[in-house]
Amino acid sequence: MGTEGLLSPQVLWLLLWVQLCRGAAEVRLADGSGRCDGRVEVKHQDQWGTVCDDNWDEEDAAVVCKQLGCGSVISAVQNERFVLGSGPIWMDEVRCRGTESALSDCTHIGWGIHDCTHDYDAGVTCTGFVHLVGGDSRCSGRVEINDGDGWKSVCDSHFGAKAADVVCRDLQCGRALSVTRASPSGEGTGPIWDRELQCVGNESTPSSCPTGTPQDQPCTQTSTAAVSCTRKGSGKAVGY
Repeated sequence: MGTEGLLSPQVLWLLLWVQLCRGAAEVRLADGSGRCDGRVEVKHQDQWGTVCDDNWDEEDAAVVCKQLGCGSVISAVQNERFVLGSGPIWMDEVRCRGTESALSDCTHIGWGIHDCTHDYDAGVTCTGFVHLVGGDSRCSGRVEINDGDGWKSVCDSHFGAKAADVVCRDLQCGRALSVTRASPSGEGTGPIWDRELQCVGNESTPSSCPTGTPQDQPCTQTSTAAVSCTRKGSGKAVGY
């Protein structure tokens, strides 16, 4: 795609200043495998639209993962993996440094200005912040947290019913049905997370919950937390 009609650097900085004054625009990932994977959509003027993949890279994708509380970026992808988007194409030529807290904080050529079709919608795959492993579906099993240094089991003494509700909601698995100690068949072999997930229960994602201070002696894999949610979920459980 050509560069005809692109704006001068001075106009780009003016547009960025206007964007910052308006506050962060909502973002979501659509038509992927879950909340942390899919086609990038941003809400502007109360309408959801897509993002063109011109210059789309992992720094841009990392900002989306961060804004959604979805851990770190796995890949910045093009739309061949997802159903084509519809509606407005809100952003093009996005250039993030990777340190921004929201995608709308990144520079772009202006809301609704683009030379794309939906064949060039941007997508993102993130690690996610939490998953359930070793259960009979993706909505049950041992709790693991991705703290940026890999997946780690969570001590059952550091994980309660309110945190379980937030986890189930985040995984689109309904509400928590039970919080138990992982069964011997579901025990992990990897590292243990040394913090406590101190959720109030109304957080939108587990990454929004306070985590407390590091514990000197985290538990062993024989006393890690497991959760069953009200929805069974589809597809095979993680860890099989």
